[in-house]
Amino acid sequence: MYNADTILAQQQFDDGASVGQTTKVKLAAAGLISVLFVTAGNSFAESPWEIVAKEIDPDEYYGVTVANGMIGIVSSPEPLRIQDVVLNGVFDNYQRGRVANILKGFNHLQIELAVDGAPVNRKVVTDYQQTLDMREAKLITTFSAPGIKVRQEVMALRHLPYTALINVMITSGSDAVVIAPAAVIEAPDHLRDVRNFYATIDRPHVRIPLLTSVAKSPTGRHTIAASTSFLFPEEHGQEPDLIHEDWHYNVHLMKFSKSLAPGQTYRFSVVASTCASEHCSDPHNEAERLTIFAALEGADRLVRLHRNAWDELWSTGNVFVEGDLRAERDIRFALYHLYSFARSGTSHSLSPMGLSGLGYNGHVFWDTELWMYPPLLILQPDIARSLLEYRYERLDAARQNAFAHGYDGAMFPWESADDGSEVTPVWALTGPFQHHITGCVAWAHWKYYQATGDKDWLLNRGWPVISAAADFWASRVDRTGPGAYDINNVIGANEWQENVDNNAFTNAIAITTLRYATEAASVLGLESDPDWKHVAENIPILKFPDGTTRENRTFDGSEIKQADVNLLSYPIEFITDPAQIRKDLEYYAPRTSPLGPAMGNAILSVLYNRLGEAKKAEQIFARSYKPNEVPPFGVISETAGGTNPYFATGAGGMLQAVLAGFGGLRITDDGIVQTPSMIPAKWKSLRIVGAGKDDVEFAVKE
Repeated sequence: MYNADTILAQQQFDDGASVGQTTKVKLAAAGLISVLFVTAGNSFAESPWEIVAKEIDPDEYYGVTVANGMIGIVSSPEPLRIQDVVLNGVFDNYQRGRVANILKGFNHLQIELAVDGAPVNRKVVTDYQQTLDMREAKLITTFSAPGIKVRQEVMALRHLPYTALINVMITSGSDAVVIAPAAVIEAPDHLRDVRNFYATIDRPHVRIPLLTSVAKSPTGRHTIAASTSFLFPEEHGQEPDLIHEDWHYNVHLMKFSKSLAPGQTYRFSVVASTCASEHCSDPHNEAERLTIFAALEGADRLVRLHRNAWDELWSTGNVFVEGDLRAERDIRFALYHLYSFARSGTSHSLSPMGLSGLGYNGHVFWDTELWMYPPLLILQPDIARSLLEYRYERLDAARQNAFAHGYDGAMFPWESADDGSEVTPVWALTGPFQHHITGCVAWAHWKYYQATGDKDWLLNRGWPVISAAADFWASRVDRTGPGAYDINNVIGANEWQENVDNNAFTNAIAITTLRYATEAASVLGLESDPDWKHVAENIPILKFPDGTTRENRTFDGSEIKQADVNLLSYPIEFITDPAQIRKDLEYYAPRTSPLGPAMGNAILSVLYNRLGEAKKAEQIFARSYKPNEVPPFGVISETAGGTNPYFATGAGGMLQAVLAGFGGLRITDDGIVQTPSMIPAKWKSLRIVGAGKDDVEFAVKE
């Protein structure tokens, strides 16, 4: 399934060169999504845009998420149900530990259905299938139940950040039936002081029913609200009468009944909005206003604008693989999740699990800057800027963190939530000691300037962060002698080695930060602190006697959790000599644990590609995500055999293997450039569409 812009890009590629670039021509046609086609007989399984779950086992079910960067809607194996609704940016203390967790909100997208008085549930349905349509960012569920067939579509509307839409189509069989659908709002147990409301706004031309719930977050810090309404197409004539029911204090619903003749199809929609006091001053009224607005827009217009918004994302940032449909679909699945979990124009960041659940409490780690951010910077720089805005707005908190630990500048927390203070659980030593995150944040800010050339942004946003990070590192080192400005007592990227001295990645990212700060000052015509350059020249990178980079002062060759030393070669490109890259790679790759997180292998894949070893790069690329897929959609868990929600960090690493490895892309002072690279043997071509601020297309052919 492609749009007109994609067709044009394909024509350009067919006429183009192998390793090179062409500037993508923008089509002037409005509503890009309107020009779509599918080859005759093309099934879901043959499409690079659909993920299909057919044989669904509720006991082995890991849901897929439809999200718009603000609300995440997690699928359920139960018909017409939703597992969770996650709100971005809203945190409170509950469930786990003494730290803030991202908030699960009202489950306000539930639908109940009865046919001839009998409930429709998992026990009575057949032909149950769920399909994620990535092109239109909607989850399609189809099934049969006694007397009916059902199709449901769920969308987190891209153009309306707090609003979702459900379309339902019910077709009767050979006999007449009476259907009784209900829209339900459920309050999870952790919400308190739940208040339920029902009202109808009547006008001569329209009637808008409003089912609303309002509650306090677990500590009372936030107010959260959700409001839903039915939409009935005019084709069905007079709207049915609605009945409101309170089941108990945390569940209420509105329902209707409808008689269907044999073979008749009946359609209706549910539009639903949710927000919290983190987003607006009056969530109760705002949720209802947003639902009324969406209801009066109408289902058809909502779907069209949602499609257009996603079409813009895909047309300005996509990856096409000729010759390997499965690989293309896997790559797009990763892109889909990063696009779903973030949005431009905000100051929200990315958790390792995105908006798919409560994994890692929804906190923000280095996973954002080093793993998920680079693909977004290449393909969607506006979204990438939002992730940086999150850090800028919390710079004062990072300064306070540095002050509390006796350092200058800004020390970004290992785990961050809403206000930017440290929220790592006390039992985890990573909070006080995993200082490399401050370098990762500064690195990401300089990379944004390199990719966009935006000096105004660098002056007003990037420079305050980069310079404060440089001040931190200048105060963090122990100045014990020339070439021995040690950084002691840290945890590096390999978290299995705790409280070590002169960790390779920590020291290298510190040096890189100090160099970037000096360079940023030069670009902006500002005076840099000469101590930055001095300190950078004296931080050691340790070596074994044979010249292999040593992970830390006491590292003895033991198994490692994930890449640490190899990160110096990519992505920070601190080490650029091919011989040194190979030496470090051959030493550490065999020591990388298969029990480590998904993204580590992606780094090794990039490096083998850059060393010209295409077969190894291809093999390791598959290991970077395939063993981590869980049923029925193949969402990526953090580790092989893991059971957590979608691991967006792993998606970011896998995409870097595609873009920076097979695609040969690098972010340099000249912007995004392409260097020679190799693609897997099965691939006939790789096209990266919409890279950078100018939406450049890059291509590699076999």
